[in-house]
Amino acid sequence: MLRLIRRTLERRTSAVSLACATLLAGSLLTAGTESAHAAVPATIPLKVTNNSGRAEQLYVYNLGTELSTGRQGWADANGTFHPWPAGGNPPTPAPDASIPGPAPGQTATIRLPKFSGRVYFSYGQKLVFKLATGGLVQPAVQNPSDPNRDILFNWSEYTLNDSGLWLNSTQVDMFSAPYSVGVQRADGSTASTGRLKPGGYNGFFNGLRARPGGWANLIQTRSDGTVLRALSPLYGVETGALPASVMDDYVNRVWQKYATSTLTVTPFADKPGTKYYGRVSGDVMNFTNSSGAVVTSFLKPDAASVFGCHRRLDAPNDQVRGPISRTLCAGFNRTTLLVNPSQPDANAGAFYQDAVTNHYARLIHAQMADGKAYAFAFDDVGHHESLVHDGDPREAHLTLDPMS
Repeated sequence: MLRLIRRTLERRTSAVSLACATLLAGSLLTAGTESAHAAVPATIPLKVTNNSGRAEQLYVYNLGTELSTGRQGWADANGTFHPWPAGGNPPTPAPDASIPGPAPGQTATIRLPKFSGRVYFSYGQKLVFKLATGGLVQPAVQNPSDPNRDILFNWSEYTLNDSGLWLNSTQVDMFSAPYSVGVQRADGSTASTGRLKPGGYNGFFNGLRARPGGWANLIQTRSDGTVLRALSPLYGVETGALPASVMDDYVNRVWQKYATSTLTVTPFADKPGTKYYGRVSGDVMNFTNSSGAVVTSFLKPDAASVFGCHRRLDAPNDQVRGPISRTLCAGFNRTTLLVNPSQPDANAGAFYQDAVTNHYARLIHAQMADGKAYAFAFDDVGHHESLVHDGDPREAHLTLDPMS
């Protein structure tokens, strides 16, 4: 449900419009969702539990767009909305939106308003946020001069509206300080996701270090040796940490295969009769409908297009190109396009089996207790994403886990 929010929030721009994310999310989240069993209150509690074992002061932030007005801003611990003041060029410092977090082993409760946005948390140091004329400037740690580059931090994404709560963990931009998310339902039961296996944090980084071809270059450390994060492979390609040709061999084999055979895409699980048929001609894969009419075409993608699910694999919020593109994106990242000509592939055991694959996503999923993650923008194809949702939420949970 949050994939369009994610693609807006995590695109490669420095000044991000959360209002745009809300407009996209609004059409998605209010259509086709179950009716809430009762009116969703104006705010719900978020219990933040600090199981990290780290002694540093924890800071929490709740930043986003107020759904009733479309205004960007932040919420304090009580869930009260505060709009951002006007930004500038160059960007100006944002008001301090930090909320002191719980000490190690403790839990603190803040309240989530009807927002579409992010809950950030940082260890030992407050994050630096600025305001440009287009809105809030998010941290961009792929840039070595970003003021947040040496801060250990992470974030979760959520939307709370009249249809309920959607809350997820994300690794689309980076894998960093681990956490899990959860929602308590009206019957008292809790759904949760995002927790690593025991040893999963170190297991992920050790897996990256063991991969040849530049994958270890995604890891960022502080001068004192502290491991801070691994950048997504999209950022790796953009910064030169990963070679731009890292996916070429696989893409070339896909293009060769579908020059003489057909790729069938069934993008809607609830509409199995809607199918599109892809064939390659030169550098272009053309998709036709059941009548044989060409409905959209894709240029042969490069690694940045694959890892970012954008550019040559752009996915507009429509009913044809976007759904086909998101299916292609998942197939390229999971490298299932050669082994299954009918996409999406429902067999998670077949994902990431090619030697040329998204090893970042492969390692993240392998270390998750439930196998679910948002390791790339359309990781929700086939419901492999780390998302909890409830139409009548009583409280939300954010649990910060050990880095081990």
